[in-house]
Amino acid sequence: MRERLIEVDGIQLCTDSFGDPVHPAILLIMGAQSSMIWWEEEFCQRLADTGRYVIRYDNRDVGRSTTYEPGQPGYTFEDMADDAVSVLDAYQVEQSHILGMSMGGMLTQMIALRHPERVLSITLLATSNFAPHLPPMEGKVMDFFSTLGDIDWTNHQSVVKFAIERSKVLVGSKHPFNEKKIGMLAGEEFARSNNMASMNNHALVTGGESYLGRTSEIKVPALIIHGTEDPIIPYAHGQHLANEIPGAVLLTLEGSGHELHEDDWDIIIESISKHTSVQ
Repeated sequence: MRERLIEVDGIQLCTDSFGDPVHPAILLIMGAQSSMIWWEEEFCQRLADTGRYVIRYDNRDVGRSTTYEPGQPGYTFEDMADDAVSVLDAYQVEQSHILGMSMGGMLTQMIALRHPERVLSITLLATSNFAPHLPPMEGKVMDFFSTLGDIDWTNHQSVVKFAIERSKVLVGSKHPFNEKKIGMLAGEEFARSNNMASMNNHALVTGGESYLGRTSEIKVPALIIHGTEDPIIPYAHGQHLANEIPGAVLLTLEGSGHELHEDDWDIIIESISKHTSVQ
């Protein structure tokens, strides 16, 4: 890991990169409650090996980026979208392809509308524009997250157990569940976190509605990737995005859940490589 801390308007964002800076850039934006380590290093390197310059970073309130008091996020989704552009500025990238997962996909849509001059294409993985008519998350997900008050966020074992149990709820039936890998990544996240409890602030962040209601105005090429067994953002959300964004392409991951499983990496990386080759 080649971590680099950047300062933006009084906050710090922790970043990392893979590949040659002369290649076209792809900025990776992770979902809620998750630091950049969930963009696994091997995935990032394999994506970079297709001739891309891959940049990942910790959003506010996760990893080594600036954290706020639990329950008091001092920022909006618009601020988080602008953070992504600040990362591009720090790496002197004028235009970038952007790949966002879950909440990161929501931010990616906002960036494409808020800063269109900086975006070459977007890839939206397991995400939504949260149109009112779309189906809600499954009950098992709501039941799981209702237990968050029982977790000791200062205890390594407690945090790792939470991450493993969360992943078990979110995975699909197609792939074997790799508890050892999830535990390892969760341990790494705990070790490099400024304040694990602060990650729950992502559920309290406001804003973004004025942009997500304009998804059909996105003008850059869009690739939508969604699992058919996603329990937190059901597959219908991905289908809706593919219909909503002009010219969007939908890659369906049969039997996959709300996850970036290594068994799907080949098709995902191949699809992103092809998608980002079109300027």
